[in-house]
Amino acid sequence: MRIVLAKREARSTKISALVPIISFLVSLILGGIVLAFSKANPLNTYIYMFRGAFGNWMAFSETLVKAIPLMLTGLGVSLAFRIRFWNIGAEGQYVWGAIGTAWIMLYWQFLPVQMLLPLGLLVGMTAGAIWAGIPAVMKAVWKVDETLTTLMLNYVAILFAEYLYYGPWRDPKGYGFPGSEPFPREAWLPRFLGRAHWGLFIAIIIAFILFFVLARTKWGLEIQMIGKNPNAARCLGVNIKWGIIIVLLLSGALSGLAGGIEVAAIAHRLQKGIISGYGYTAIIIAWMSQLNPIAALFVAILMAGLLVGGDQLQMMIGLPAAMGLVIQGLLLFPLLAGTIFTEYKIRIKKTKEV
Repeated sequence: MRIVLAKREARSTKISALVPIISFLVSLILGGIVLAFSKANPLNTYIYMFRGAFGNWMAFSETLVKAIPLMLTGLGVSLAFRIRFWNIGAEGQYVWGAIGTAWIMLYWQFLPVQMLLPLGLLVGMTAGAIWAGIPAVMKAVWKVDETLTTLMLNYVAILFAEYLYYGPWRDPKGYGFPGSEPFPREAWLPRFLGRAHWGLFIAIIIAFILFFVLARTKWGLEIQMIGKNPNAARCLGVNIKWGIIIVLLLSGALSGLAGGIEVAAIAHRLQKGIISGYGYTAIIIAWMSQLNPIAALFVAILMAGLLVGGDQLQMMIGLPAAMGLVIQGLLLFPLLAGTIFTEYKIRIKKTKEV
């Protein structure tokens, strides 16, 4: 008797829904083991994390603050993953979005102040799109592996941002603090609940538009075909190269918008600390949401809750705040293992005795 994996003819909706839930529960168990080794009570720790992230309106608003960039970067990464383009570069695209928006806010103040925010976000989106377009063209034209190129370009973007806020863009009145001058107050993105801001509504609107486009339009069908069977898509007249490039431009634009919104709504300047790993967390969000734009919104809130709750652990029970990142990282391994069950069936075959 032996166990074999048989490819599913079609994905089971039930299995696709259960895998992320079971994977999350398994990750909590793994996290509990890590916490036990750290001499912390796992149940109490999770309760403190939940209260720190969702216990009151102020805590929830802080969770939303972190969830908004995660929503947008998660949507961008999910879009790229739909065509099997492994965009690991959302972090760099996010950073370029922040740089582009900051450039408009700082050096285009000759324009009416009401124009700075929309123009800044547009330039941030464009910067993120261009940064994603580089590996997209390399993949589409020369078949260069995108995993390496997108990952390496992250470091270029991060180091360039550091050069700017440590160097030519540093605020001369900032007492040596690494950061640019503050943006004009009239150009800040408005807030509505604590530090939560209008970026939440932007992310929700984009998610529903993406859901409709991917599920109900010809272009959405073409994207699905490119991801599942590029040869069949080519035979039906779909331009694979342009499909890859356009999808990655949109993917990078969403991550760039996340960076632009973050500096316009929260930091109000380009500064140290703007680079916070949202682009990497977006990969987990894409997998956990099964590339569904609506599901990505809720998964982003969950991941943001882990980050905010992790900060509470340091204050309440003396654990390092990085414990939230550890638990977040543990989410990925059960999830990746669980994808085996969405793609394959487990069958037991009897072996003939010789």
